[in-house]
Amino acid sequence: MKYLELTVGAVLVYNFVLSRFLGICPFLGVSKRLGTAMGMSGAVIFVMTLASFITSLLYRHVLRFEYDGRTVDIGFLQVLLFILVIAGLVQLIEIMLQKLSPMLYQALGIYLPLITTNCAVLGAATINANNNYTVLEATVFGFFSGVGFALALLLFASLRERLDLAAVPAPFKGTAIALITAGILAMAFVGFSGLC
Repeated sequence: MKYLELTVGAVLVYNFVLSRFLGICPFLGVSKRLGTAMGMSGAVIFVMTLASFITSLLYRHVLRFEYDGRTVDIGFLQVLLFILVIAGLVQLIEIMLQKLSPMLYQALGIYLPLITTNCAVLGAATINANNNYTVLEATVFGFFSGVGFALALLLFASLRERLDLAAVPAPFKGTAIALITAGILAMAFVGFSGLC
């Protein structure tokens, strides 16, 4: 039951983009084309899952440990350590994409390194630590938080592609209609607030 609550909560109820408003920069920047959004979604799911797993292990065994019969807590270093882990994982993704899919690497451009500073990824790691999730719970939460990010990104990208073909009034073209659409999408996700 706990894992079902983590899953539904991460994807729908507490969606990082549409409920917590974290990770807005890549959400707005990469959502112009569905293909690019799919690539970014995969990268964020991968980074968020691995970051949640690794940071949970580090939080439980490095930032809190037993020494000479006493518990030593150096949790004040968690943000620094979490950012280092996330930066390393993003570098791994960047190298893999550059070798395996150069076109996707070019399409993602500056938004791929921005995953390092994507507050959704850091937010997932911090929420895991603050809620004292086990390593498995943290990994499940991280994976489904990434899935929730991907869901929001793919929905928004498909809506933006359709809006390119629509007759939008001149004052609302471009960023304005994108922000209005994102707001309406966020309001739709409020309907899930009673699930967990």
